[in-house]
Amino acid sequence: MTRVLSGVQPSGDLHLGNYLGALRQWAVHQHDHDAFYCIVDLHALTLEIDPKVLRARTLDTAANLLAAGLDPEVCTVFVQSHVPEHPRLTWLLECTATMGELNRMTQFKDKGRGQDAVRAGLFTYPVLMAADILLYDADRVPVGDDQRQHLELTREVAVRFNNRYGPTFTVPEAAIPTVGARVMDLQHPERKMSKSVDSPLGTVAMLDDPAEVARKVRKAVTDTDGEVRYDPEAKPGLSNLLELLAAATDRRPEDVATDYERYGDLKRDLTDALVELLRPVRARHAELSSDPGALHAVLARGAARAHEVAAATYARAAAAMGLLPA
Repeated sequence: MTRVLSGVQPSGDLHLGNYLGALRQWAVHQHDHDAFYCIVDLHALTLEIDPKVLRARTLDTAANLLAAGLDPEVCTVFVQSHVPEHPRLTWLLECTATMGELNRMTQFKDKGRGQDAVRAGLFTYPVLMAADILLYDADRVPVGDDQRQHLELTREVAVRFNNRYGPTFTVPEAAIPTVGARVMDLQHPERKMSKSVDSPLGTVAMLDDPAEVARKVRKAVTDTDGEVRYDPEAKPGLSNLLELLAAATDRRPEDVATDYERYGDLKRDLTDALVELLRPVRARHAELSSDPGALHAVLARGAARAHEVAAATYARAAAAMGLLPA
């Protein structure tokens, strides 16, 4: 069975881009693949975050993943820091990757811009991401197109390690969805919808109630020519709405555009589609959040399964590099 792995940071409320671009695909992949899904709390430490907030967000992210359709009886859901091989393998890979490779990572430049003091972890976290992937011998990694550069680094490091120390790691392939892979901000359609960017009207959260979804879609930026057509270059705001409706209804945005002559009708139908899409997610999240003990138990079982796989991979890599077994 092909193995897939992906992860999500506990960095705030998950939004429509997370759901359409990742979580909905994860729920499908879990039935066709040996799937590992990780809450990457160690990555959250690269930026300032209150410890109490991190703990709360980590548990809430677990609830969001299960509410989005992940079944812990079918796939492995776990927290990154619960599996100690992640930082251990990171050090071995940091001794394989180069400064030049890390200097080329655009996300480091974006997130570090304007900061007086940048944490070293922000610079090296692509290597931690590589360890996250390589520990599980993942064949495919569902990623957004903004993470493709990091996956390419993972592949390069894996190939270099294998060439230098002998066959050790599976070299993963990217799996990028064609529809809904890059959901743009409703107010700033030139940029991706993001947890890390403050855009209250531009970001639809997975747990927004119907009235809030309607308000944000109603105020979404379009343009003034009044023609409904899919043209991301000339009409980025309208094209974003068409992509959202296409993703929510499993159609092509070009086909969706032919159904409308007025922007208002498109926004009305998009609101209805998003409300129905997110209704079961909201209901399931409320149910899961009422029993944190059950969530902790799910994560403990997932960590035990993940550790079983990760420990074997780490031992193989450590032995290949010449480390003395304990």
